[in-house]
Amino acid sequence: MAGICEGRVAVITGAARGIGRGHALEFARQGAKVVANDLDPEPEVVDAIKSMGGEAVANSDDVSDWDGAQRLIATAVETWGRIDVLVNNAGIVRDRMLVSMQEQEWDAVIKVHLKGTAGPMHHAAAHWRDRAKAGERPDARIVNTSSAAGLFGSVGQSNYAAAKAGIAALTRVASAELARYGVTVNAIAPAARTRMTEEVFAEMMAPPEEGFDRMDPGNVAPLVVWLGSPEARAVTGQVFEIWGSKLSVAEGWQPGPEVDKDERWDPADLAPVVADLLARARPPVPVIGG
Repeated sequence: MAGICEGRVAVITGAARGIGRGHALEFARQGAKVVANDLDPEPEVVDAIKSMGGEAVANSDDVSDWDGAQRLIATAVETWGRIDVLVNNAGIVRDRMLVSMQEQEWDAVIKVHLKGTAGPMHHAAAHWRDRAKAGERPDARIVNTSSAAGLFGSVGQSNYAAAKAGIAALTRVASAELARYGVTVNAIAPAARTRMTEEVFAEMMAPPEEGFDRMDPGNVAPLVVWLGSPEARAVTGQVFEIWGSKLSVAEGWQPGPEVDKDERWDPADLAPVVADLLARARPPVPVIGG
């Protein structure tokens, strides 16, 4: 199967359904060999890829477990000798207002999203570092999954928003650290119909009776596959928003208006100073649902 990822080995977490399934299918269409990770031990997507004439294997390790993440990366290396692309997509939601949030609800979401992204990244990075030290120059990619909730905030999703914001920051740091090994690291903030979004945004996510289905989860895959291809080697440290056919690049935190007194501030003097700074600053994007 020829395409822009011909011969590459792609590992995709949360690949059994929704956005992750779309990634796995499109990578296969574009010629990649796919490791489809999900807690479902035999995701249907593996058979779907094989029926298309592609190559795929399943992995059911828990990516939020450090050793499980290592076994995931090892699956690709043991099967095809290497990994070229890691797509971190696995996630859950436990939505609740912060005042009602239970500790286990906080911990579960942070673990699956943030640790479940960091673990596979760590072990994939170690693989690429070893290859680089052996004299090879990897042409490798990591694509993480953030969210508009992580970029702008979302009422009733403090745990999810915090995890997704952490993924955006982790993406930036890793892009700087891993460049020396030939690795690019980017993230997406998608809007699509999944088990998570159908419950929270039921009306928005409903498929149209006719015309382009903007919320079809398969719409996200083309961008992710391109970011995983050799064509994207000059793009790193970015977060892209993708919603149907609408694609944009997010502009993250950066220094804004400033004032420097060159001596310690007196708290009593700060009210007009802060008011002036805020008047000159760009207003923040409203919190979703606020």
